[in-house]
Amino acid sequence: MVEYSDARLNDLFRALADPTRRAMLQDLAAGPRTVGELAAPHAISLAGASKHIQVLEQAGLLDRQVQGRVHTCRLEAAPLHEGVEWLRHYERFWTTRLDALDALLRAADAPAKPARARKRTPSAKTRTKR
Repeated sequence: MVEYSDARLNDLFRALADPTRRAMLQDLAAGPRTVGELAAPHAISLAGASKHIQVLEQAGLLDRQVQGRVHTCRLEAAPLHEGVEWLRHYERFWTTRLDALDALLRAADAPAKPARARKRTPSAKTRTKR
């Protein structure tokens, strides 16, 4: 498994743990947004939105530019790659485990091969009665 910085992964997953921050990232994927635009759909104050944005900045997921009183945020998606690669290790682990479980279940559900029944041939007594 590739080694990753615990601090960076912790910051990334902390940022992604909150649904408001995930929604903000989704909005930013469509293009740059101001803090007010990011706050509007969530019925939170600009101060509340700013706190969420600080967490996203700490994780490296967005870049904030300030021009006068306007703060414009842009998505920085590169840190997501590190999280995806970390998760891929566990995806391979679980895929292997689930494939093994699938094989066991298929083997358990497979019908047992019935013993071949011998063909009955009419006995001499039944042949004469006809």
